[in-house]
Amino acid sequence: MERESALYAPVKALLVRQGYDVKGEVGAADLVAVRGDEPPVIVELKLRLSLALFHQAVARLRVTDHVYIAVPRPQGRSARQVLRDTRGLCRRLGVGFITVRGAVAEVLCDPGPYAPRKSKTAQARLLREFQRMRGDPNEGGATRHGIVTGYRQEALRCARVLAEVGPSRGRDVAGAAGVKTATRIMYDNHYGWFERAGKGVYALTPAGQRGLADWAHSEE
Repeated sequence: MERESALYAPVKALLVRQGYDVKGEVGAADLVAVRGDEPPVIVELKLRLSLALFHQAVARLRVTDHVYIAVPRPQGRSARQVLRDTRGLCRRLGVGFITVRGAVAEVLCDPGPYAPRKSKTAQARLLREFQRMRGDPNEGGATRHGIVTGYRQEALRCARVLAEVGPSRGRDVAGAAGVKTATRIMYDNHYGWFERAGKGVYALTPAGQRGLADWAHSEE
């Protein structure tokens, strides 16, 4: 789909089937639909999602509460995530979301007030991660090696113990590093930093040595 005009006919047909009288390029709006004495419906048509599109939609909310954005339906591996994220953003803004594929327009959400339920589980997870992290390692944003997480900081503390004392039992690393889950962290070995050196004994790998160097300032 190379032109915004290709979006117009499917969206118009969708609204006409619902009893609207539809006209394009009315004032600053791409499409306006009217049905009886009801407030008008405004649809902004764009070939791709962008911040400017959401700016336009929010501006149209000064005219009517019934504002939609319409874009070609995303394709590819990330399409489902893009649709989910865009639908969530539209709901938070109080804007409707329409996608177009070929001659078919589909409404994924209608305009309306947004009142999300707070997740106590998500809140608890966030606070646990906050408490787990030492210092403020991401103060200036991600380092050149990535974001510092509480889990990575704990893995680094385990790695430092192994670098200082050599191969050790998990419970000894846990005590020296102050990381209760040291054995699990070394066993899972998400970063490739640890290796088994005997029953219940772990050692540092060359990748672990590099990790200590790369993340030397992760707790500052």
